[in-house]
Amino acid sequence: MSITISERAAKRIQEIRQEQNISSDVPIRVSVLSGGCSGLTYDLDFDSKKEITKEDNEFEDQGVKVVVDMRSFLYLAGTNLDYTDGLTGQGFHFHNPNAVRSCSCGESFSL
Repeated sequence: MSITISERAAKRIQEIRQEQNISSDVPIRVSVLSGGCSGLTYDLDFDSKKEITKEDNEFEDQGVKVVVDMRSFLYLAGTNLDYTDGLTGQGFHFHNPNAVRSCSCGESFSL
């Protein structure tokens, strides 16, 4: 299993890269942190300063390189990263098949 990226998310990531002048070889780091109203929260950022270690899992989908630490991958295996810009909210959304409960804002979850 891996983490997949929708076409919309890949397009938005490319737009952000251009806006912030971030090279296409800088991967996206996805991680899970303790916190949020459901216990765990997602973190998504460009990994321009951290070094990729042997404990990291690396994926590529839709031309986007993704790095996930082993602990976070246990929570995120099979997740799809999407992007929406509709009336109900703009931003990246994680469709995580492992989450059994999430908060109303969709930014935190529990297993």
